[in-house]
Amino acid sequence: MSKLSNVGQRLYRGDVSINFVGRWKTWYVISGVILLISIGALFGRGLNLGIEFKGGADFSLPSATCSVEDARAVAETQTGAQTIVTITGAGTVRVQTQTLTPAESSVLAGQLAEACGIAKDDIKYQVVGPTWGAEISSKALQGLIVFILLVSLFLTLYFEWRMAVSALVALAHDLLITIGIYALIGLEVTPASVIGLLTILGYSLYDTVVVFDKVKENTRGLTGQSVLTYNEAANLAVNQTLVRSINTSIVALLPVISIIFVGAFLLGAGTLLDLAVVLGIGMAVGTFSSIFIATPVLAQLKSATPEMKALSARVHARRSQVQRKNSESGKDALSNDELTNARNLDAVERSQPRKVPRSKRK
Repeated sequence: MSKLSNVGQRLYRGDVSINFVGRWKTWYVISGVILLISIGALFGRGLNLGIEFKGGADFSLPSATCSVEDARAVAETQTGAQTIVTITGAGTVRVQTQTLTPAESSVLAGQLAEACGIAKDDIKYQVVGPTWGAEISSKALQGLIVFILLVSLFLTLYFEWRMAVSALVALAHDLLITIGIYALIGLEVTPASVIGLLTILGYSLYDTVVVFDKVKENTRGLTGQSVLTYNEAANLAVNQTLVRSINTSIVALLPVISIIFVGAFLLGAGTLLDLAVVLGIGMAVGTFSSIFIATPVLAQLKSATPEMKALSARVHARRSQVQRKNSESGKDALSNDELTNARNLDAVERSQPRKVPRSKRK
């Protein structure tokens, strides 16, 4: 722990630095590949929608003695269609089929009861129409639109519109990858998954706002000096908040991973597992985007402004002058990495010839 704390302090002071912003092409390529795979899976395989979205019949068999394969064989023989069978609790088997009439549902319930060694009256079954899932999707979309509008307004007022755009780019990145992973793996999309998807929006933005707040602090009055460019100040902010982002993510992911483990290996599939899986994926992707996507996008947008272009020109001109003077005086020229390090840049500032006070000039 002390070593991690020491690394965090060195990152914060600028003693060591990871060039997150400068290597934006690398991060964009990695994200682009993941996004292409996610979008390909989404349009190729599609989402595995749960019964709440596509409609069907749902049977719950408590204390069932039959195996998942036996229950699936009985259901598919009766319905003539593919059936989803999962274990949702201690001895409870859940069977999901296509939409059935009340009479067909009653017949299938009797067959399942006989195959699983339980009384027919103990089986709970219901027929779910697709309209309920459509309503959930509509409400979720409305909530997403309102959320994005409010977040855009807040970020624009508190920071600036470029930060709002960068945060929304990272947010779209997180949503697409999370949904794509669901499609790629074939995880079932349930109402709990939709709730979890909306929940990760806040987490993703929280991490991004923390970084942006540090960027705002580091770049305040930046144009009044000629030591750091905007990209370097933004990169310093990412390094200063890196340990905090990692610690926050670990603390948030540990209970989620515990829920996934308990749900997958002890209690079986269920609402809690559906919620935990989407939260786990979203948190991991959100941490990545806040570090490797949001700030590089912001730096590119900001560096394109006339004042930041002028600042960059002054900084590089001054560095060239310092290196030239060092070479003429026989000093070792500073490396590029040293010049982009905030602490070494301060040393460069101190190494400049001091001006002679006017009162002492001849």
